[in-house]
Amino acid sequence: MPTTQLYIIRHAVAEDVSEAGDDASRRLTKKGRKAFVRLVRRLRDAGMEVDLIATSPLVRTRETAAALADEIGGKPPVEIVEALAPGSDWRAVAEWTAGQDAARIAWVGHAPCVGHLVARAIGDGAAAIRMEKGAVASIRLGGGIGLGGELEWLATPDMAD
Repeated sequence: MPTTQLYIIRHAVAEDVSEAGDDASRRLTKKGRKAFVRLVRRLRDAGMEVDLIATSPLVRTRETAAALADEIGGKPPVEIVEALAPGSDWRAVAEWTAGQDAARIAWVGHAPCVGHLVARAIGDGAAAIRMEKGAVASIRLGGGIGLGGELEWLATPDMAD
């Protein structure tokens, strides 16, 4: 089954410095997680469904993906996809997505990469799309990944207040 719906998500608000002092282990703040959960609940209530979640291996994205899986309904599986790490590899994540048996997939990554991924997914690699922390972009893929989708909406955590 080809992917027909793609959600691209920037991780929720994370601590500035981790306990270990490295970027990879930065965790979500309580406030950041709470704001993201409120947004996901609102999107779920509006009809958002996810079959599979792909996430960068960094802690803050894995925690964002776990919050999404817990709140969206149906408890979709979460898979770590190295291509979503900072500096995202469009081709690798698109190929990974094309190989999945899921109609609705979410990618959880980092800025500025997520903005570039949205631009590529809609077929305009030159578009400048800025996504704040915890934002979710919904892209309808008429012909599958890589064929230029339609940006349906871009939601931010403050919209759930």
